[in-house]
Amino acid sequence: MDFKQLEYFVRTAELGSFTRASVELDVAQSALSRQVRQLEIELGRSLLIRNGRGVAPTEAGKRLLEHGRGILYQVARTREEIQAAGDALAGRVAVGLPPSFSKTLTVPLTRACRERLPQAALSITEGLSSALREALAIGRLDVALLYNPAPSPDIDSIPLLEEDFYFVTRRTGRPARRRIALRELALEPLVIPTRPNTIRLLVESALADHGLRPRIALEIDSVAAILDLVADGAGGAVLSIHSVMHGRHGARPSRAAARAALPYEAIPIVQPRLRSKLAMAVSAQRPATPTQQAVAGIIRDMVARLPGARLP
Repeated sequence: MDFKQLEYFVRTAELGSFTRASVELDVAQSALSRQVRQLEIELGRSLLIRNGRGVAPTEAGKRLLEHGRGILYQVARTREEIQAAGDALAGRVAVGLPPSFSKTLTVPLTRACRERLPQAALSITEGLSSALREALAIGRLDVALLYNPAPSPDIDSIPLLEEDFYFVTRRTGRPARRRIALRELALEPLVIPTRPNTIRLLVESALADHGLRPRIALEIDSVAAILDLVADGAGGAVLSIHSVMHGRHGARPSRAAARAALPYEAIPIVQPRLRSKLAMAVSAQRPATPTQQAVAGIIRDMVARLPGARLP
């Protein structure tokens, strides 16, 4: 497989048009089309569906697009690292953060990297743990924070902290419950992410240990949307305190007045507590560069200083 062919295919699939890709890549459209066709012949699969409106990837093309992005990123990163050898820490570092920590860490992490690693280029992707883990495995991310990562030959992970999960419900003006037992959680309609989201699996596993199943009201994969639906009365949710305090209606945890003004309230889950581990993960298949190691160290220090952080 030729890297140039792979780059031509990725850009064409992303832009949805040979015409737009030829302009972006500064190459004749006929040459671009020919190179993509040669790639299809080599792989023995149609990669793009050609129609009057442009092109769209086939199922095989979607798979190659995901892997191709990671391959091209790794090639670019390798080139940058070699060119910067012997100089100050430089190169690209792609970081993945779960929604519950994205708003907390993005600004201070970006600021710290600018100050300590001025020649490094940082990119941050927000996503659920399952998506971040896949992106890490195929090379699109270098460092990611994941909840409860399963043992895998593809990634190495280090636990950073443990978090308690809360039952988040609409604020009604009446006195809130001080706590909710895990068994009682099975009676509540939940707005919850789809499988294989970590929170979803954690709730289902914990309830299954008691012979119970969750009562699913809605399946939503956005923390901000879940909080909006809870505030609208669609059901309750199971989230960490960081998700609650930094959601769409969030406020700083240190400001009690602002916290009381939130349209929902977080009730501790007990008997037993519902607890999750946050880990820092890197690829086990690719060696971490000095720049990646430096960024990972900054993230680790920031997470350790978060309010309420509990080391595992």
